[in-house]
Amino acid sequence: MNTPHTPSTPILFYGVPGGSSFGSIVALEWLGRPYRLTRIGMPEQVKSPAYAAINPLGETPSLRTADGRLISESAAILNHVNALGLPYGRGVAQGTPEFDAMNYALSFLNTTFYGAFAPLWALLEHGPESEMAAAALKDYGHAAVQKAHAALERLLEGRTWMAGDQRTVADAYFMGIARWLDYHQVFPRDRFPRVHALYERLRDDPAVRVAEAAEAGEPLPAAAVATAQLTLDEALALLPSDAR
Repeated sequence: MNTPHTPSTPILFYGVPGGSSFGSIVALEWLGRPYRLTRIGMPEQVKSPAYAAINPLGETPSLRTADGRLISESAAILNHVNALGLPYGRGVAQGTPEFDAMNYALSFLNTTFYGAFAPLWALLEHGPESEMAAAALKDYGHAAVQKAHAALERLLEGRTWMAGDQRTVADAYFMGIARWLDYHQVFPRDRFPRVHALYERLRDDPAVRVAEAAEAGEPLPAAAVATAQLTLDEALALLPSDAR
């Protein structure tokens, strides 16, 4: 049994279908260090008593780190992954202008960009009681998504990636959320050319293909950094006893 201080292969608990934790898979693939995956169905499994041992709030993603700690929330996990990448030249050092740009981009995605889709997810998953309420929620969501894309279009002016000339974990997170535009059919992707170009740049990335396979429950590509797909029961068995 692992203890909290025994190095082990990290485990990422990611949500399906359509979870924003997609971005954490991409970031871990870019990191290039072995990790494992555990697929968590939403909304049933993510709210189960078994998963509560991982995340009492019933949310994904969560990460069991190499030293046995549990980290939740995408921004926290992605900052952790960024720090892990520093010795390998794959992260951005805190205290630098590049880190501030990355942290701003990550914060924008985690609040404004993510939050813009919330009314549309609520409409899709729960549905209001009347057609009038549904129409109002849809109109509000469409306006919010358009406003968030316009802000991101301005942010990307003169940049190749979310934070500038260097690819960071913010770009991984962007890909997890940006694909929601296809689910909700708000407007054509090419309405915002810079956002569209970033999406297209990432779409064929090998790490994105790994994340797509994982989310679909398909075998991982041979080039995947992820070493295994564990069931929730298998992953729980690897947790330190005081965490269960």
